[in-house]
Amino acid sequence: MKRILVTGGNKGIGLATVAKLLKSYDDTRLILGSRNKERGEEAAGSLIRENGDWKERLVTVEIDVESEDSVKEAADKLSSMFGTEPPPLYGIVNNAGIGSASKGMERTLQVNTWGIKRVCDSFIPLLNPEIGRIVNVTSAAGPNYIEAGDESTRELLTNPQVTWEEVVEYMNRCIEKESRDETKSSSQANAYGLSKACANALTVCLARDYPSLIINSCTPGFIETDMTRPFADAQGKTPQEMGMKTPEDGASASVFLIMEDVPSSGMYFGSDCQRSPIDRYRSPGDPPYNG
Repeated sequence: MKRILVTGGNKGIGLATVAKLLKSYDDTRLILGSRNKERGEEAAGSLIRENGDWKERLVTVEIDVESEDSVKEAADKLSSMFGTEPPPLYGIVNNAGIGSASKGMERTLQVNTWGIKRVCDSFIPLLNPEIGRIVNVTSAAGPNYIEAGDESTRELLTNPQVTWEEVVEYMNRCIEKESRDETKSSSQANAYGLSKACANALTVCLARDYPSLIINSCTPGFIETDMTRPFADAQGKTPQEMGMKTPEDGASASVFLIMEDVPSSGMYFGSDCQRSPIDRYRSPGDPPYNG
């Protein structure tokens, strides 16, 4: 059985990812990660009611990616549950994230970027080193952020030799700059894209540091979730009128990267499962990026 951890798996794209893996791949066992234990169990219960056979292939774990202690406790729990020899995990889908600008730049980075690093630090030792995979769910907001950024930002976040220490230094500079911005309007607007651009850079670092693993990032697309629904409400439109797709659609790229034949590591993929550039937007259906 291929055991796969999905963080933020209790709703939206995360829950759809868990469901799609259960439906489409009989050789998977899913570990549904949720910041709130009760919500995780409720989500697992909804899946089991849909298909009772999934009960033996689904477990939940409480994991708050913003908390180092919570992440370590979750890793310890899985180690106790499954053992460590042989390595118990096949894959990790780092799906957990936040998108509200009102939460501020530091918290957005703590969840969307540092959160991925915390999970990888604690769970990579549990991954099968021969076939292990990691998918980091980012966003097209990352490439858009880089495209609109200054030259130094573009050079840093697109450098194939960028280090995690350089990414951390850049994020801390951005946080410090926000602290001096009395209105915080521009920095809040940039926080989400910044966090996703840095998550893509982290993916490059991880792929370089762990060459035996397959580690990539992807955008789910413009998906109707709790995060995006307010955009439609603000326009007085339905999510469908705004062009939003379903969470099931949003799970496609993650499922592809965790299960199918992927030719590369350290890359970023579009919602259509095609490789995309990290420094500019590529529309679904456009030719794959080959740079």
